[in-house]
Amino acid sequence: MTEILPESTRRFTRASIAEPDDVLREMEERGEEFPTVGREVGQFLRLLARMVDARRVFEFGSGFGYSAYWFAGALPEDGQVVLTEHDPDELDEAREYLDRGGFADRAAFEEGDALDTVQGYDGPFDVVLIDHQKRRYPEALAEVREKVAPGGVVVADNAMVSGAQDFDGILDALEGGAPDLDEESRGIAEYLTTVRDDPEFETSVVPLGEGIAVSYRR
Repeated sequence: MTEILPESTRRFTRASIAEPDDVLREMEERGEEFPTVGREVGQFLRLLARMVDARRVFEFGSGFGYSAYWFAGALPEDGQVVLTEHDPDELDEAREYLDRGGFADRAAFEEGDALDTVQGYDGPFDVVLIDHQKRRYPEALAEVREKVAPGGVVVADNAMVSGAQDFDGILDALEGGAPDLDEESRGIAEYLTTVRDDPEFETSVVPLGEGIAVSYRR
């Protein structure tokens, strides 16, 4: 994972977070092979879900369930986080981790394309996490926009950096330029400008992990 904070600031942020449980620690070890949002973002997501009193969460891209595990810990017993993942093995891992944490009954495990899956859900969702192919972020927003509850939030991971996007080019686009962007970077730039200019949302980018864009539905 590419870090955007100075090391001392990152350490300070992590030191302020309570130690995760044993399952999350194991998932973080697994995350050394498969990228996750990281502990700092995970804790922020859990806090965000608590702050909006979330009952329903939808994830575009769940991997082996790391972010979903953080969300599940903030949901009431009758709450639900919908995980989407095209890799059945990773979805099985997610199911096992959430089961071990006591959260499997709060989760729906959907194998396949997240953009297809969300069409089968009516909403409303209190929290939406967009964390799949960067080029498809604008499509994800378009699909879920009307399903976000008033007072709910949409969070987009990798809003600032990842292994495949052009930070300077995205910044140029946000500032009104017309850079020649690759497909992944163009997806992020289009997403950020679209949600920024949407009067139904209020957005800030939080420099945790690889940058998360947090958009509040008015």
